Amino acid sequence: MKKGILAVVSGFSGAGKGSLMRELLQRHGEQYALSISATTRPPREGEEHGREYFFVSKEEFERMIEEEALIEYACYVGNYYGTPKEYVLEQMEAGRDVILEIEIQGALKVKERFPDALLLFVTPPSAGELEKRLRGRGTETDEVILCRLKRAAEEAEFMEDYDYILVNDNLEVCASEMHALIQSQHLRTGSSQEWIARIREELCRF
Repeated sequence: MKKGILAVVSGFSGAGKGSLMRELLQRHGEQYALSISATTRPPREGEEHGREYFFVSKEEFERMIEEEALIEYACYVGNYYGTPKEYVLEQMEAGRDVILEIEIQGALKVKERFPDALLLFVTPPSAGELEKRLRGRGTETDEVILCRLKRAAEEAEFMEDYDYILVNDNLEVCASEMHALIQSQHLRTGSSQEWIARIREELCRF
């Protein structure tokens, strides 16, 4: 059985990462496992524990750090976010491609630990569209929106550290591009070592 690919998806708050994940899983749910992050931020309206995030206390999150139960973690706008380790490794060994939707700090830490991980950065087509989407949520104050826009300006400095940039102008098109990029990683020689070794052995029998 082929081992799953680890894909890390980041992007500005309001870029539509969550919508992309839902579209991708709706089309190809059997191929993917979406890792659920733990966070200390409170749930937004409609979010459920164990679906969008594992909502935990600061004390519980820090206990997970001490027990090395996280692949990565970072602090963003005053709250912790992190990726539980066990689920990710189990899914990859089972042959499913695992998607981590995490912040930039965490993504770069994952790349250090898993050099073959695929890093994808999602962005709207313009800064004006980003502001429009943030305001369209109707869930945050002007102060929080301004904070997120300033944060986006800082995050833009790290876009070159990603393998690919995905412009989320059309959800269906962007989801198709994301799927194609992730699946293409199975063709890399680094992801095919077992197959390469097997065919070399077979050829040596001639």
